Amino acid sequence: MKIFVTGANGFIGGSVATALIANGDTVRGLVRSKEKADEVAAFGVVPVVGSLDDADLLRIEASAADAVVNTASSDHRGAVETFIAALAGSGKPLVHSSGSSIVADRAMGEPSDRIFDETTPIVPLPERAARVAIDQLVLNAPGARAVVLCNAMIYGNALRGSGQSVQVPALVRQAKASGTSPYIGRGLNRWSNVHIADVAALYILAIAKARAGAFMYVESGEESFGEIAKAIGVRLGFGPARSLSVEEAIAIWGSGLATFSLGSNSRVRGKLATDLGWQPTHRSITEWIATELA
Repeated sequence: MKIFVTGANGFIGGSVATALIANGDTVRGLVRSKEKADEVAAFGVVPVVGSLDDADLLRIEASAADAVVNTASSDHRGAVETFIAALAGSGKPLVHSSGSSIVADRAMGEPSDRIFDETTPIVPLPERAARVAIDQLVLNAPGARAVVLCNAMIYGNALRGSGQSVQVPALVRQAKASGTSPYIGRGLNRWSNVHIADVAALYILAIAKARAGAFMYVESGEESFGEIAKAIGVRLGFGPARSLSVEEAIAIWGSGLATFSLGSNSRVRGKLATDLGWQPTHRSITEWIATELA
């Protein structure tokens, strides 16, 4: 198949593109610069230089492709509308990447018993309402086999490309800067998580087999941020993990990252992915940190 991937040099996009190429597919990848074009060409992607704002370019690429995978942004409505229009009536796959912060709370280190599966209604906080609306737009795309993969916290090293995940690198950077591994409040907030290699494997399955209108949580484990911080501290040879106050966390990471990515709960369970035959090979983020974190 000929597959158009946005964000082909990014953490998810580069890893998905690498897995698709290994699967025998041809990948055309959207990147924003000549430098990034050279980067993805080195691992077999046919680079397309442009941005999600280039509607004509996106329309041409989507129309010519056998499938479209959007990993560049969960929040760019214009690009999603362009893909939906280009693929309308074609029956081609459109795989859109969302993230499980759509069910995040404002716990700032406190625990929650709320667990979401694919049948649980989502009532997002105002900051995530636009993303949920985009997900629904994809799921209702006319005449395309459009699906949403809602990724939990992703960890691991990118298969290729220069990108990083969000949460673990942010914690590691602060740990290295301060000499102590941080968490927010009591660190009892929990996120589901998934390894990037398993994420890439699911994208291949979704292109091949997912039904139109499928919304899938992508997860294969769960851990508290306190335990994640403890594992990072041990791996880096620091002392005990250290709690940050809400004010300290926001000063370091900003309100958005501190609240929705590092201080919240996002506990999800996915069934539809396993129904496709997905068999994740990684089950513990703290084991990965203990053995592979650099």
